[in-house]
Amino acid sequence: MITTAKQDERIVVMTAENRALVRNAPRLLGNRFIDTGITEQTMVGMAAGLALRGRIPIVHGLAPFLTMRAFEFIRTDVGIAHLPVKLSGYIPGFLSDGNGPTHQAIEDVAIMRCIPGMEVYCPADEDDLVKMLPAIWGSAAPAYVRINHRKGSYDHSPYVPGKAEIVAKGKDVTLLVYGFLFENALQAKELLEQEGLSVGLINMRSLKPVDEEAIVEAALASALLVTIEDHLRTGGLYSIVAEVMLRHRVSGTEVLPLALEERWFRPGLLGEVLETEGFTARQIAARIKNANSVYAK
Repeated sequence: MITTAKQDERIVVMTAENRALVRNAPRLLGNRFIDTGITEQTMVGMAAGLALRGRIPIVHGLAPFLTMRAFEFIRTDVGIAHLPVKLSGYIPGFLSDGNGPTHQAIEDVAIMRCIPGMEVYCPADEDDLVKMLPAIWGSAAPAYVRINHRKGSYDHSPYVPGKAEIVAKGKDVTLLVYGFLFENALQAKELLEQEGLSVGLINMRSLKPVDEEAIVEAALASALLVTIEDHLRTGGLYSIVAEVMLRHRVSGTEVLPLALEERWFRPGLLGEVLETEGFTARQIAARIKNANSVYAK
């Protein structure tokens, strides 16, 4: 972010008293860093004003408060005017591990993607994040990014706007995943392959615009699609896949959603959350194996 901001003086970094990932910005950017305090609505309104004056605001805050407390301002000030405000949502989904329901952003994808013109991105890890951000910040569109700076084991391909990352293709099962759970899906893929299954894996790093071609091709090539997300089942990747398949009249392929069903998750250490909610690699593989056995019949 600092490197990009130094190259482009239009960039202004803003936060609502959440400096964990931007602690160096005040010293390095001077008056191009603004901390509004715990006032997400004010921050987004200010960002819209700055964007109207030719700036590119990167607005950083806790994902649940940025998307929900400031939703009207995002929709009205940023969305309707289609301003290049870049919303940076910190600790989304399971990454808020120890926090209770008030601090859990598990509906953020759904509410952000319903705003006309708003783009939605969910990097798999730090490598994916770094490869995606320059294109996201360079776009003229407003955008919401589920920030995920955790280290991963996979070397991601360069980001192509609007395109998913096809990690592997499979005939039996294709896993569609985004964000933090990519690593678990990658490990689950290996476990399923040990069981003799042909397993595909797609990193849905861009949810809006979404790579409809990748979804349709996977649906036509695989007997089972599995959507994996730390988000409510309603409005997230499962809903996106259903919409795409209906729009393209794809039938005959089963879709298994692994998501949170009408509930918030139980707080705990991240490992405990994954275990409790059934999202460890081992649990993901077992749930898919059981489902595949049913659908195969």
